Amino acid sequence: METREHPHREAWNKGKLVGQKAPLKPKDIWAIRIHLQNAHKVRDLAMFNLAIDSKLRGCDLVSLRVRDVTHGNQVLSRAMVVQRKTQRPVQFELTEPTRTAVAAWIEKAALRAEDFLFPSRLHDSPHVSTRQYARIVEHWVVAAGLDPSAYGTHSMRRTKATLIYKRTKNLRAVQLLLGHSKLESTVRYLGIEVDDALEISEQIEI
Repeated sequence: METREHPHREAWNKGKLVGQKAPLKPKDIWAIRIHLQNAHKVRDLAMFNLAIDSKLRGCDLVSLRVRDVTHGNQVLSRAMVVQRKTQRPVQFELTEPTRTAVAAWIEKAALRAEDFLFPSRLHDSPHVSTRQYARIVEHWVVAAGLDPSAYGTHSMRRTKATLIYKRTKNLRAVQLLLGHSKLESTVRYLGIEVDDALEISEQIEI
C-alpha cells in the first residue's frame, strides 16, 4: 500500500553508496517525447518535460501545485519553489514545449490553482508519490530502449544540468540551477573528473 511520504522520513539511500544514474542524451529525450506524444499520454508528457526543465528532485517535482507554475490561466516561463531537502529556494525555467504540455494537462485534468499538479489516483495519497514517479520514469526509459538499471529519477534532474555544464563549463550556473549550497556538491553530482577540472584550469591564464 502506498503511504504519503512525510518530510521527516529518512531517505532510503541515506548513508548508502548508490551508483549515480546516467543523464539522458538529447536523442533519448526526443525518443521519450515522441513515444509519449504518440501514446497521447498528456500527464506523462507534462511531467517529463517539466522534470527535464526544472531539474528538481523527485520529491519536489511530485509535490508541485498548479499555482507554483501558473499565473491566472497562463503557465509561467519561470517559477520558483522551496526545496524540501535544503529549504532553499530554487528557480527554474519552463520552455515553450513544457508550457504547452503543462497547459494541456491542466486543461485535460480540470485542475485548479490550489490542486497538486500531478494528483495521485490512489485515495491515500494527494499527489503522485516518489515511488510512483520512479516507476513512471522506468516506463519512459524502457520505451526509449534504454537499460532501466542505468537510469532513474535523478537522471531527469541531471540531464539538463549536465548538458549546460558540457556546453558552458559554468559550474556556478549549474550550482544555482540545481539549488546546491556548495560547489563541491555540484562537482560530485555532475561526476566531473580530474581531466575536466584540469581542462578548465588550463583555459585560465594569469
